[in-house]
Amino acid sequence: MNQSNYSRTMLLLGNVKIYCEYILNGKPPLVLVHGFVSSTYTFNRLIPLLAKHFSIIALDLPGFGRSEKSMSFVYSYENYAKIVAECIDYFRLKNVCIIGHSMGGQIALYTARLIPEQINRLILLSSSGYLKSANRLMILCSYLPLFNIAVKRRVTRRDVRESLQNVFYNQALITDDHIREFEGPLKEENFYKSLVRLLRHREGDLNANQLKEVKTPALLIWGEEDKVVPVGVGKRLEADLPNAKLITFEKTGHLVTEERTKEIYEQILIHTDLRGLSG
Repeated sequence: MNQSNYSRTMLLLGNVKIYCEYILNGKPPLVLVHGFVSSTYTFNRLIPLLAKHFSIIALDLPGFGRSEKSMSFVYSYENYAKIVAECIDYFRLKNVCIIGHSMGGQIALYTARLIPEQINRLILLSSSGYLKSANRLMILCSYLPLFNIAVKRRVTRRDVRESLQNVFYNQALITDDHIREFEGPLKEENFYKSLVRLLRHREGDLNANQLKEVKTPALLIWGEEDKVVPVGVGKRLEADLPNAKLITFEKTGHLVTEERTKEIYEQILIHTDLRGLSG
């Protein structure tokens, strides 16, 4: 990225080393939260467009990307939301819009419930929704000494390209850069141990009653061919969130940030009342 004010740093948030990329330009702040087994790279194509009109803060969640794969952090959505909230406080941000993709959308919702006075908008991209926590047997199994090896075998049973094919509708868009970025963390042994801890601690998505308490205006963006989180989840979220609007795109899969970059950028401008500035 060519922006002269583009920076990368490691922050200590929640006693975990958190990798963060940011552009601070005095413009309204966006905080970008990636999804499961992903990283800030999710927003690689979107950030240069958004930086024309926004300050950008993108972080790798604990256990993912370049952030620490901590063996003491409790990998719950509530604690992920606290990390995001700490990040917002660190950069002294006000009137924040959070953009969350997939699992990051659920974390954005948790954050909006945690610090509603600091969040003025949500952009939920193919957000996870209505998933339950792991069953009791699976949680008990997660304490077995070699369970992380079983998790590793499950994650790596398909190569990265095959996994990416599941999140793209247009397979031709998959590049070597995608494979390299998504493959990197899979080579870290502690990555699988942190996944086990996430399986153990994840308390489940917000239920319908909890969603009704989230008054923050929310824009939901979905690919109609999403195989990971079907568009039906988006329709349910639109119904349960008091102030939500759903937009869908044809011939688009789960990784909407890659397949509909310009369209998402334009919708964000409209949703944040910056329409007409996309030149």
